[in-house]
Amino acid sequence: MIQPWWPLAVLAVIHLADAAMCLKPLGFIRDCLNDVGFPRRWWPLLPVLKTVTAAGLLAGIRFTPLAVLTCAAVVCYFLTAVAMHIRARDLGRNLFLNATGMLVLSAATLASVLAAA
Repeated sequence: MIQPWWPLAVLAVIHLADAAMCLKPLGFIRDCLNDVGFPRRWWPLLPVLKTVTAAGLLAGIRFTPLAVLTCAAVVCYFLTAVAMHIRARDLGRNLFLNATGMLVLSAATLASVLAAA
């Protein structure tokens, strides 16, 4: 079991909340997806992806390789999100607070998992 376990749990809760908000995207999420040009046909995949991510993070508390894999995938996801914001010249709150903030949190969680492994 990974110690401390709580960074994985916190990140999982955030992803579950995000999945719920993406079921019928809230206004700020809809605007963000439109601003970066994320194709609407892929929007239904977001809640599934975020729920599976949360499950992987929670299961990773007991199975370290899954924690490492899931955290690394989340970091890649947010690196892609940051790149999409930069490409779209969406350089405001969505980039700096949302995408970059989540990238930092995800990278810190990955670092804690690697340190515990």
